[in-house]
Amino acid sequence: MWQNIEAAPADSILGLTEAFRNDPSPDKVNLGVGVYKDDAGRTPILQCVKAAEKILLERESTKSYLPISGDPTYAACVQQLIFGEGSEVLANKRAATVHAPGGTGALRVGADLLKKFLPDARVWLSGPTWANHKGVFTTAGFPLGQYAYYDPANKAVDFAGMARDLQAVPAGDIVLLHACCHNPSGVDLDNDQWRQVVAIAREKGWLPFLDFAYQGFGAGVDEDRYAVAQFAESGLDYFIASSFSKNFGLYNERTGALTIVSPDAAQAAVALSHLKTVVRVIYSNPPAHGGLVAATILSDPDLRRQWLAELAGMRERIVAMRTALVEGLNARGVAGDFSYITRQRGMFSFSGLSDATVAWLRQNKHIYVVGGGRINLAGLTSKNIDYVCDSIAEALRS
Repeated sequence: MWQNIEAAPADSILGLTEAFRNDPSPDKVNLGVGVYKDDAGRTPILQCVKAAEKILLERESTKSYLPISGDPTYAACVQQLIFGEGSEVLANKRAATVHAPGGTGALRVGADLLKKFLPDARVWLSGPTWANHKGVFTTAGFPLGQYAYYDPANKAVDFAGMARDLQAVPAGDIVLLHACCHNPSGVDLDNDQWRQVVAIAREKGWLPFLDFAYQGFGAGVDEDRYAVAQFAESGLDYFIASSFSKNFGLYNERTGALTIVSPDAAQAAVALSHLKTVVRVIYSNPPAHGGLVAATILSDPDLRRQWLAELAGMRERIVAMRTALVEGLNARGVAGDFSYITRQRGMFSFSGLSDATVAWLRQNKHIYVVGGGRINLAGLTSKNIDYVCDSIAEALRS
């Protein structure tokens, strides 16, 4: 069957990780993959997760299927986290949530549902965006458009261009927005800009779809939900794909959720009924363990406090690595102002490194960076930061 078919190209990020694993160099550094690493270069299991798993091991009495939409406690915990416990959305039951296999699964469930009811819509993505956004929505059958987002000259959001493009999006189309910690740029909208985006959505009638994969990795759990809250106040229909991969470290448990917000409870119930039909034909029922871990932590006051402290530690380590990188390059006399890296948020940064520099670093220093210069700051550690700074300085002088 496959003898006359060419192999598919490797994923731009996961393929880079495979190349890194096959590299025998003891000096190799992976700044590409979007996974949190601690200062020892490991993706840790949080202590609150270990504690929750111990509770589940003692309490669990069955391995039977979860409901199609997932465990009800999990859905309630997801909603409290993304909206805030005092949110009007919760009080009026305007949200419908299904447990999805990761943030990617949530995006795909949302895409399939939207294709059913908005078959002629176009999906608009930021320029740039996470590469897999394109794959998810084109595979669901949507044509794509792009709105301006990142200004490489100023290392900031091109908000004038973004507002202009969003004003031109037709009613009934879908706009994918990064709620915080924009991937790949690390550059976020400020609160005033978010209010303007919500106003444009109301005026023009397009449907917002928020990718909320990094709550807590920006400024904090409460601060990072600002966009979600602003859309909630607008009364608009909108979608939210959220994930516990990063902020709980539950990467291999594939723990995510899709939440649809409607103007009232009756419409939310209708949305949930159709969500279930989509889930049923994709994976029938969600995997249980990761969702039960997250729900156990979020519903236990002590474990929740422990989680918030561990999450703050991850966030602060990334901020420290941003500062160390900028100071390291400055100390080596590298030309240019790299302070913009400290103003970015989340794990990622558009470093400003050219594709030629990225290729040189890989070939000569075994430092792996995604094309376009996006780096994962969590790949930096106290042991490799000097080597990385020395290597970048050498690359930019060569």
